[in-house]
Amino acid sequence: MESMRDRFGSTMTALLDEDERLAVVLAVISRDRFTEAAERHPDRVIDLGIREQLLVSAGGGLALAGMRPVLHTFASFLVERPFEQVKLDFGHQGVGGVLVSSGASYDIASGGFTHMSPGDVALLDTLDGWTVHVPGHPDEAEALLRHAVRGEDRVYVRLSEQTNAKARAVDGSSPLVLREGRAGVVLAVGPLLDEVLAATEGLDVTVLYATTVRPLDGAALRAAVDAADAADVVLVEPYLAGTSTAAVAEALLDRPHRVLGLGVGRAELRRYGSPAEHVAAHGLDAAGLRERIGGFLRTNGR
Repeated sequence: MESMRDRFGSTMTALLDEDERLAVVLAVISRDRFTEAAERHPDRVIDLGIREQLLVSAGGGLALAGMRPVLHTFASFLVERPFEQVKLDFGHQGVGGVLVSSGASYDIASGGFTHMSPGDVALLDTLDGWTVHVPGHPDEAEALLRHAVRGEDRVYVRLSEQTNAKARAVDGSSPLVLREGRAGVVLAVGPLLDEVLAATEGLDVTVLYATTVRPLDGAALRAAVDAADAADVVLVEPYLAGTSTAAVAEALLDRPHRVLGLGVGRAELRRYGSPAEHVAAHGLDAAGLRERIGGFLRTNGR
């Protein structure tokens, strides 16, 4: 299957041909995916070298000049390293742009902790006005990217190497109801959907699939909770565990409820291994999720 990162390159190449307001700003990473685009639009495909703070500041400057900048590198270098620039050059200046990361929480596991970013979405949560998309398939990545570049707001698109087997019809709004049940609600985010579906097979639970997590659609979540017999929610996110628990609590403020946040643990795994080994170590494979979801929701499966 084509990776989300490859699809980002081909989609942005097409979008650059379609919209003269768009500009892609790179910091070396993925520049090989923009060779043709750079030949056709040398003034709108800008590689600044390994200067991530400059990457974000240049994007902010393009936005102030009326462009729609799309900034791209690994998540740890796009959100964490230049966080001050993200805060000031976009948020403080009141301008919009699109940050597109790759690498996710531990896709580049062999690169060590410098190349891991389980806390990126939680960090952006400290800022106002960011939309966050977490696609689970290359087709979804394309749909959400096209949605993001059309607007004027601040958007973060989080790409990963882990993907689901099939794409869903996502449009940057409400989560999709994939199963209905009475024992509680499991909200699966992006590339962890397949593991959640396998883990909840035979359990009497509702499964929601979200690829847009900020803003979280509170009305859709409330509707799913109201349709169940128990106001219990399990979040399964491919980044820091508990990142969206506050958003869930706000959505269910007037309803007594319980929330379990599953995701990447805070402890650093120093024997880096492979991405699949990280999934298992954090209990995000089907077996690990089955045990924790079933226990929390007090439901019996086959």
